[in-house]
Amino acid sequence: MENYRRIMANNREWVKKIVESDPGYFDKLSKGQQPTFLFIGCSDSRAPAEVITGTEPGEMFVHRNIANQVQPADLNVLSVLQYGVEVLDIKHVIVCGHYGCGGVRAAMAEPFHGLVDYWIGGIRNIIRLNRHALEGMGGDEERFKRIVELNVLEQVYNLSQTPVVQQAWDKGPRPLLHGVVYDLHSGLLQELVVGLDSNKKAQEFFTPQLRMSLHGA
Repeated sequence: MENYRRIMANNREWVKKIVESDPGYFDKLSKGQQPTFLFIGCSDSRAPAEVITGTEPGEMFVHRNIANQVQPADLNVLSVLQYGVEVLDIKHVIVCGHYGCGGVRAAMAEPFHGLVDYWIGGIRNIIRLNRHALEGMGGDEERFKRIVELNVLEQVYNLSQTPVVQQAWDKGPRPLLHGVVYDLHSGLLQELVVGLDSNKKAQEFFTPQLRMSLHGA
């Protein structure tokens, strides 16, 4: 209970500081949200969306799951995406992976982790499709990092193919899709793909060779 009581005390201290600096802060916040970003990240406790991006409450709509997946059959992430794009008029959708991801590491090992093995099956497929290239890398850590990056690219591609994004792009160049990786050692975000806002740009970035490495087709 001590740890739980600590976060309750932290909350009260946070509220006190906010109100002292801006007495109307919570009144303004309670009137609605107009976030600019949808952040799709990993559930890892070391990669909190607002902290690593320096954003304030109300700026970022957030969805997190193990290994930052955007699976075509996942109604959870698709519902978040639809609400963000069609109701909140989100301008940017960011997929954020991170080096040292436990979900990716599990996908690199034998499939004996239980229910999560079904969830990370797509990452295992990426590893299978890129086995020769990965085996040619210098060491396990380098391979680990590359799989994290390929996983982010896979999820951005999946986003670009969703009906929600396709229908939005039919109307104009938004939302913009981005893929980044958070480095736990430096705290910095590394950009992998930036500003996809149309099928043309998505096709130019996701070349047949890159699509083959992600999907095998």
